[in-house]
Amino acid sequence: MEIIKVNNLSTIFGENIVHKDISFSINEKEIFGILGGSGSGKTTLIKQMVMLDPIQKGKIEILGKDISALNLKEVQNIKQQFSYLFQFGALYSFLNVIENISVMLNEYTDLPKDLIEKMAYTNLEMVGLPKSCALLYPSQISGGMKKRVALARSLAMQPKILFLDEPTSGLDPASTQKINELIINLKNMLNITIIIITHDLETIKTVLDRFVILKQKIIFDGNISQAMDSKDEFIEDFLTNKGK
Repeated sequence: MEIIKVNNLSTIFGENIVHKDISFSINEKEIFGILGGSGSGKTTLIKQMVMLDPIQKGKIEILGKDISALNLKEVQNIKQQFSYLFQFGALYSFLNVIENISVMLNEYTDLPKDLIEKMAYTNLEMVGLPKSCALLYPSQISGGMKKRVALARSLAMQPKILFLDEPTSGLDPASTQKINELIINLKNMLNITIIIITHDLETIKTVLDRFVILKQKIIFDGNISQAMDSKDEFIEDFLTNKGK
């Protein structure tokens, strides 16, 4: 089942053509990658999907709904179906770990405080962090732990779709491997669809079920085996240079 459809999307900023009539679909319960070089419009595309940036031309459908044609209530409803994890986690520095995870539940639900806390601790455990770090502040934990806390927070509302912008950015190889393993485990455990922007070749090889490569247009749509077999010079260079 197709959970997201992008149809004939074009985006232009001044004289800069970012997207030129791009179309692709994302299937339910797959880990899907949006790849491309710097300036290829990956983050712009994600922001359009999560309704942070306007769609200039074309259409994006999420869960069968044209997101440009929704009323305010419908926008609020569909936004509760997905979570967006920013590249650097965007944790609140003045809140401790468990408070950061609880933010969305406190803001958007009427659940009792004790239940919210239990749910936050469950999510903390789900991303592989011990209870002992619950009362620590972002400044007191490592980069890898911050990514996990941000993931735990993004899962708090039990989304059907999870958007991750460079989830392994800035991490050492060991931490990157652990985050990659966590992403796969979360997909299998929660049966959610995960969409990732990444430059990391290990993530591309070991995590993604399928991906597109952007260069104004879609120049590739498939899996890693198909990409490695491609004779296209740009695709070969892109993968050899780890997407940079």
